[in-house]
Amino acid sequence: MARTRPAHRLDQLVDCAAQVFTARGYRRTQMADVARAMGVAPGTLYLYVESKEALFDLVVQRAFLDRPAAPPRKLPIPTPAPGVTVEHVRQRLRREHQLPALAAAIRRQRTADPHAELAGIVRELYRVLARNHRGARLLERSALDRPDLAALYFKRLRRGLIDGLTAYVERRIEQKHFRRVPHTAIPARLILETVAWFAMHRHGDQEPMPIDERQAEDTVVDVLVHALVR
Repeated sequence: MARTRPAHRLDQLVDCAAQVFTARGYRRTQMADVARAMGVAPGTLYLYVESKEALFDLVVQRAFLDRPAAPPRKLPIPTPAPGVTVEHVRQRLRREHQLPALAAAIRRQRTADPHAELAGIVRELYRVLARNHRGARLLERSALDRPDLAALYFKRLRRGLIDGLTAYVERRIEQKHFRRVPHTAIPARLILETVAWFAMHRHGDQEPMPIDERQAEDTVVDVLVHALVR
């Protein structure tokens, strides 16, 4: 008799696999770890995905979705060809990590309201990371094990964001809108790391802070703006 595939089991598999990949990283995660997290036999996983590579690709595709995913055309999902997973990540990042307020501020030579400008940049970054915190944490952890993802996530996305923030901060310091600091790259990292921890990393903290999401966002914006603007 053929083994059945409960309709809800694929969604459960994706959720459990995302948690395991985020906690253990790509290299250390085994199919048995995911099966244990689901409370099923390892063989059950292979009714849905052909391999760990297929499972990771499925998790990446669904990590940034804010609506139910369409069911796959066939099961088990086959192992993706080389480069397919990275392309999925590239497409997701291109769509989900748009920062028009920062881009506009970099193009803008001068500003009449540095408080509002910086607050808009910080709030925009916070909301992007908060909205995508599951996918971002998954990619950040997995990129430590996969050079192809590291090149995209750390060297392109993260480095590009830091460079953009640094250029923006330097211009506003020169115009005397921001306080002078010993090293202009540090405020850029301070903005990114502060926002990333409260919007993203605190959700995986072993001792989560009992704070409301809106309170966290407003406090981060208030502190960073008052730390930099003269």
